[in-house]
Amino acid sequence: MRRTAFFLIFGLGGAAILISLGVWQIQRLAWKEGVIADIDARIAADPVPLPADPDPVRDAYLPVTATGTPGDAYLRVLVSQKQIGAGYRIIRALRTDGGSVLLDQGFLPADATIDAMTPDAELTVVGNLQWPQETDSFTPAPDLAENIWFARDVPAMADALGTRPILVVQREAPETPGAITPLPVDTAAIPNDHLQYAITWFSLAAIWMAMTVFFLRRPTARPTQG
Repeated sequence: MRRTAFFLIFGLGGAAILISLGVWQIQRLAWKEGVIADIDARIAADPVPLPADPDPVRDAYLPVTATGTPGDAYLRVLVSQKQIGAGYRIIRALRTDGGSVLLDQGFLPADATIDAMTPDAELTVVGNLQWPQETDSFTPAPDLAENIWFARDVPAMADALGTRPILVVQREAPETPGAITPLPVDTAAIPNDHLQYAITWFSLAAIWMAMTVFFLRRPTARPTQG
């Protein structure tokens, strides 16, 4: 009787904990899907003129139009695209009436060359504001000699190009055709693994219960008589 009670308490208690963790992950999944849906709606909204003083929290993903003159200098951020391979994000300064901002023009294959910008040519860009969090303690410092950056570090890139720490990520094709392909802002990089976590916890709960039943049905060894 004591053995049965022990396995029942141990088995049901452990299964309850594992199931509660699975339910919590389902709740987190619903929350994360709501967050992603909200961001998707913000990204796809109609663009507005670039605010005079955008806020990194309030205006994250805000669709904007910006008109200005792109600078000749550019930064290359190392990235990779499926079915294409390695290449670079091209970051330029865009000189607007409200001051210079960073412009992420998009992807340039590693073996392609950049078309020369027409001097003093005004450009109207449709894109989204973004302050990406791509750097950490493991991110290498940029190779300034080769003009290769390993992440979009908005403050550092702004210092390098002499702009405000504001990044507009172009989402439509450039007015002047060239080798650069826009990489619009999306939610693909936002992690959402809560369903997999929930399945894992529920699977562990099922295994836990199966092992409990196994031990409950396992016959008790009887002592041998001498």
